[in-house]
Amino acid sequence: MAPLLLQLAALGAALVAAALILISFVAFITATEMPQLHRHEEEKFFLNVRGQREALPSIQDSPTKQLSVVVPSYNEEKRLPVMMDEALGYLEDRQKQDPTFTYEVIIVDDGSKDQTSKVAFKYCQKYGSDKVRVITLVKNRGKGGAIRMGVFSSRGKKILMADADGATKFPDIEKLEKGLNDLQPWPRSYFRTLLMYGFHFLVWFLCVKGIRDTQCGFKLLTREAASRTFSSLHIERWAFDVELLYIAQFFKIPIAEIAVNWTEIEGSKLVPFWSWLQMGKDLLFIRLRYLTGAWRLEQTRKMN
Repeated sequence: MAPLLLQLAALGAALVAAALILISFVAFITATEMPQLHRHEEEKFFLNVRGQREALPSIQDSPTKQLSVVVPSYNEEKRLPVMMDEALGYLEDRQKQDPTFTYEVIIVDDGSKDQTSKVAFKYCQKYGSDKVRVITLVKNRGKGGAIRMGVFSSRGKKILMADADGATKFPDIEKLEKGLNDLQPWPRSYFRTLLMYGFHFLVWFLCVKGIRDTQCGFKLLTREAASRTFSSLHIERWAFDVELLYIAQFFKIPIAEIAVNWTEIEGSKLVPFWSWLQMGKDLLFIRLRYLTGAWRLEQTRKMN
């Protein structure tokens, strides 16, 4: 009986090893090179208040604003106004209190099929194209790709990623700026919480250590850190946050995680269970592709 169990255990171990080798091989051969920031001709410009085209700036230019807010938006014509009203209300009040404070909000329409760009452009008309700019992508790139486009077109010394659903209250940016710690968990639906804890375990086990919630859509980066990390990013879909933090930790960029007020907003583009399965697969492939050398990061890598 004992020899039989040993044989079964050896067979099971061999099958697991074979499966891991096969998955690693698939991850290696399907790995794509780091995507260059290809812009369609229409994506090289934004419309000013008069509806005239102006060329977008580059992340390589010297910053001319204190803060850039990048808002990725896909079919957000209904939720975007609530978020924009709160964000711009806060930013305008802050500028009145401190005239030296300058900002811009960049809405990146990620190939929406609704009126997201038109809704966003109304804020450009109201506040001016120096404060609000709309980039309309020709086709959907994914959240990571949309944020990457906005980051590379920003002018701020600091760059904030903010979701269009308004789940995070905008005044909490002051907490990010002060670098507060002691992140506290916030309430989510039980099913979403269960999936999130499972996802967090995979993130910790495979890629990123020391970060409790990699998927929070409220992230503040310095211009240098944004340029360094987004220039090395491969993933453009939902799991891009994990690779972004993985790259930051590789380059030893300091990371602080703090508590913010968060509210679950209806209308999420995530499909429970299937979205998490997809993200789980992406996590595994991120780890394997860096482990096998299909993707590489170099400390002395030149900026593109």
